[in-house]
Amino acid sequence: MSRSKRSWSDLTDGQRAGVVAATVVQITLLVAALADLRRRPSEQVNGDKRWWAAASLINFVGPLAYFAFGRRR
Repeated sequence: MSRSKRSWSDLTDGQRAGVVAATVVQITLLVAALADLRRRPSEQVNGDKRWWAAASLINFVGPLAYFAFGRRR
């Protein structure tokens, strides 16, 4: 079972739209997490802000983990 690398032109319109939508969601989550992290005082963050900023760079998982576990309420 060999998977050949597909180029952008090989994708259907629906697949292209899916890639663009996933990219927009990823970038939006990243920007929101980093903006919140920058504005929030260190006392309201669980752990080191630098580690959360680095973790936010991990696809969807990082920003979602920050919003779920990184902020104190």
